[in-house]
Order: sequence, then structure tokens, then C-alpha cells
Amino acid sequence: MFLHVTNVVYLEDYKLRLKFNNRAVKDVDLSDELYGEVFEPLKDIEYFKQIAVNPDTNTIEWPNGADFAPEFLYEIGEEVRKVA
Repeated sequence: MFLHVTNVVYLEDYKLRLKFNNRAVKDVDLSDELYGEVFEPLKDIEYFKQIAVNPDTNTIEWPNGADFAPEFLYEIGEEVRKVA
């Protein structure tokens, strides 16, 4: 099974709550991951809040096309709810 992000909720600062297609829910802090040209605009918290799930790529994405692989997000996330 390929891992997909199915839902995203902005929490605070650079933290997101992500739901995955395996029903895991994880909180992800991206504050240490926003380096490089494509991620520079995301340091503006109002821009960071424009996060959405792209149904074509099955991961989170910002309007400028910046995204993170679902596997990476799953790995760095802290479990909120166990997979049933």
C-alpha cells in the first residue's frame, strides 16, 4: 500500500495534524524543514497556513508547489491516534 495524506489541519506555528490513508493521525512540526528556495515563502506563517491536500499527488502542498513526501511526513510525525 502506498502512503497518502488524506487530510490536513493547521495547528499553530509550523505544526500540522495529518491524517493518512492507513488511518494514522500524526502531528508534524515543519519548523526545521523549511530550507531551500521553494520553502522560503512558507516561513511567512500566513502563507504557511495556505496548506492543502493535493488530490493528484496525495500529499500536502502550498500554492507555490512546495510539498513533502507522505513517507517523510509519516516518519517525522508524532502519533496522535493509533492505527486501528
